Amino acid sequence: MIGKKYSSLSQIRVDIRAGKTSCVELAEYYLKTNHEKKHLNALLEVYEKEVRKKAVEIDKKIKNGTAGKLAGMFLAIKDNICFNNHKVSASSKIIENYEAVYTATALERLLVEDVIVIGRCNCDEFAMGASNENSAYGVVKNAADETKVPGGSSGGSAVAVQADLCLAALGSDTGGSIRQPASFTGTVGLKPSYGRVSRWGLLAYASSFDQIGPITGSVEDSARILEIMAGKDANDATSSPVKVAEFTPNQEKKYTISYSKEALESKALANDVKAAYVELIEMLKAKGHKVQEQSFPYLDYMVPCYYVLTTAEASSNLSRYSGILYGERSKESHDIESTFKKSRTKGFGEEVKRRIMTGTFVLSADYYEAYYSKAQKVRRIIKEESEKILENCDFFLCPTAPSTAFDIGGEKSKDPILMYLADIFTVQASLAGLPAISVPTKKSNNLSIGMQFMANSFQEIELLNIASIVESFYED
Repeated sequence: MIGKKYSSLSQIRVDIRAGKTSCVELAEYYLKTNHEKKHLNALLEVYEKEVRKKAVEIDKKIKNGTAGKLAGMFLAIKDNICFNNHKVSASSKIIENYEAVYTATALERLLVEDVIVIGRCNCDEFAMGASNENSAYGVVKNAADETKVPGGSSGGSAVAVQADLCLAALGSDTGGSIRQPASFTGTVGLKPSYGRVSRWGLLAYASSFDQIGPITGSVEDSARILEIMAGKDANDATSSPVKVAEFTPNQEKKYTISYSKEALESKALANDVKAAYVELIEMLKAKGHKVQEQSFPYLDYMVPCYYVLTTAEASSNLSRYSGILYGERSKESHDIESTFKKSRTKGFGEEVKRRIMTGTFVLSADYYEAYYSKAQKVRRIIKEESEKILENCDFFLCPTAPSTAFDIGGEKSKDPILMYLADIFTVQASLAGLPAISVPTKKSNNLSIGMQFMANSFQEIELLNIASIVESFYED
């Protein structure tokens, strides 16, 4: 039985080739770890029988030389990604017992390469949250400090990797839901360019924002997963045919990096995060990269713009969960109107209901022009101005989150506006449809601090390369 934590598939492959471990041994290790750390509430369901059976199959393939590119990787999936004949609930009571009738394209491509899915991860209900306190199945705890949140909405996925419940996990990112929990848990979180990865099989929150992406313990595993997931999908008209090149790290390459003046000066930025930000800027300069200050004066407009647009899309997308076609039907209903009201009132949590109502409001005839239409115009400006910045540099750098992981049930949990502002640095890439990655840097009081790099559309390979350079700065 192995007794060490692997941070990459490469490490696992070395030990498998040396006969030091096998998929069967790894399966038992991860299942044992999941049992021991069940109290973290990171996984809602562990597929024990399937994992053991699949491990035997993959070991045979490895022995025969027919194994796929991901043989040896144990993967957890966020509870909004469909896996045929398995439950997918988006951590909501309204579809608590729903079983997927097909597998999401992104996941299917990984399965073809012999990844082993260990289970489904807890998340904020319908991916709406920045703390993983909005799940219908309880709060996920940060493994570094169990009084702290793991971030959201992909908090379960991030903690699964952080706590060694699996090697890698899939999350979804609408406004920071991969990157922010990666920052809070000391993992690598990648949001691909919009359209890079098919959304077929991802339960929709806001369709013009949502993207599936990896949360991993190493940059190389993020690259490996992205390369396999990405590509055109006939089932998703928004998916792009642009190919992902094979990732080959180049530690010697020098970049031009702009850092956010407004982020550095923001009153929301905690002192320890600011210190880590300044330290990274100086480290990059010392390694020969050109690092320059860049003003982006739209920081205060991005969160309001994001929440107007995403709540509007959520209002439309979640209308399908009515108790008629999808969703648990209330036994107290007696006609169509009462079915809608009672089913949705009982089935949805408070945060989801808040966002549906906000979205319905901004789309109403009286307020459409004042809110939704204006927000679309602001989004266009943010996209154009972000692309202008990236014409003169390779990356735009800022902290992933304004603070380290905050208290479960604390001040932010009680004030929706404070919680929404946790996304202040991540929503830019989401509004612009650009790729961004959170890389772990130093720690403060044992809590991780992530830094975010944003690049031009479909420049994930360069983004992964700068992430690997930064990763090398903080290696033990």
